[in-house]
Amino acid sequence: VQLQASGGGLVQAGGSLTLSCAASGRTFKSYAMGWFRQAPGKEREFVATVNWGGGTTNYADSVKGRFTISRDNAKNTVYLQMNSLKLEDTAVYLCAAAGTPYAASTLRAYDYWGRGTLVTVSS
Repeated sequence: VQLQASGGGLVQAGGSLTLSCAASGRTFKSYAMGWFRQAPGKEREFVATVNWGGGTTNYADSVKGRFTISRDNAKNTVYLQMNSLKLEDTAVYLCAAAGTPYAASTLRAYDYWGRGTLVTVSS
């Protein structure tokens, strides 16, 4: 599985941005998908996950109520809608495919990683 994230950019605090992650391969719907982020000098952290069918999602407490993960299996794409962005949301955002169809929030559950897209939130 190859993953390509896009949609990052510069946005003011309080603004919105939608990230996309396109996956190759015909088995996309077999995998749970996740978004993670890594800020400079910090460890990679979980942001959101969605199960194979899109019906189950889970979020980090820091983004709950502001971010929404979704997927379109017909397009082999997973999305992350980010609203009410804060300065602390600045990071490289990476999408990943898990080795399970069930939503997963731990890094070790993910077998495939994309290169990431940079989100910068300014004041």
